Amino acid sequence: MEKVSALEKETTSSTTGTQQAEENTPGSSTSEAEDSPAVCRDDAENPSEEEGNSKLSLISWNVDGLDSEKQPERARGLCSYLMRHSPDVVLLQELIQPYVRFMKNRLAASYTFIEGTSGKEGYFVAMMLKKSRVTLLDSKIHDFPLSRMMRNLLIAQVLFRGQKFSLMTSHFESCKAFAAERMRQLSLVMRAMTSAPDDVTVLFGGDTNLRDAEVAKVGLPSCVCDVWEQLGEPEHCRYTWDTHANTNKDVEFKCRLRFDRLYLRRAAKEGVPQLEPDSMALIGLEKLPCGRYTSDHWGIYCTFSTE
Repeated sequence: MEKVSALEKETTSSTTGTQQAEENTPGSSTSEAEDSPAVCRDDAENPSEEEGNSKLSLISWNVDGLDSEKQPERARGLCSYLMRHSPDVVLLQELIQPYVRFMKNRLAASYTFIEGTSGKEGYFVAMMLKKSRVTLLDSKIHDFPLSRMMRNLLIAQVLFRGQKFSLMTSHFESCKAFAAERMRQLSLVMRAMTSAPDDVTVLFGGDTNLRDAEVAKVGLPSCVCDVWEQLGEPEHCRYTWDTHANTNKDVEFKCRLRFDRLYLRRAAKEGVPQLEPDSMALIGLEKLPCGRYTSDHWGIYCTFSTE
């Protein structure tokens, strides 16, 4: 737990430093500003431009909070990516409480946090919603009853530009041996997506740990699409778990898999604007100064048109 303590210490010292900076130093350097909660308030510096942007932007990322190696540096790297891209919606997996406290210290001014856990122990999923763009209506947690790894489904009902959305994230069962439970979890998510009201657009993103053969075995409902496939299966976004390129994990085997996926079910009611995928990119591809990547997974950054 020594590395977790280092992250907690970083959070405490950052809070103290920020308070002192606000009291004593109105103007700060760029490097200090990038690590300060005040930066995120600049999201809405030009409110007319932001309000006029009809595109929805989203990041989904397993941040590997269970890895204690270089945690403060990696958590800072995560916050930097989020501030740089300023997404409307963030879907995160494999978080721990120290990570969340660290992020809230820097991003709570601009984002609403929703945690997929009721306890303080273990790891969990979470969402972040940009306050200036997304209004939270309700949220709930659906447990996966047969999960042996504390996995569940987090669902949030929100409004984006007056349109109803159901946002979902999960971290499916890991490892080859648990394929049956993972496919069962996929089926439960598909059921939740298809049962949403016709005037609601449903977006799911998460670390599914799915292999293509497993998805084929379960099958996707005709009203649900895989966003990556919808965009023409861009090769540069295919592998989100790549032990050839990502050296955070010291593993003997080398593999490339599309563990992290986005699924979309468009609103079916006549007159409701249709959400269309525009672009997808992987993020977190650069090594941090500490010599490690932000996570052992690449993050997915995706934009959608709503008109």
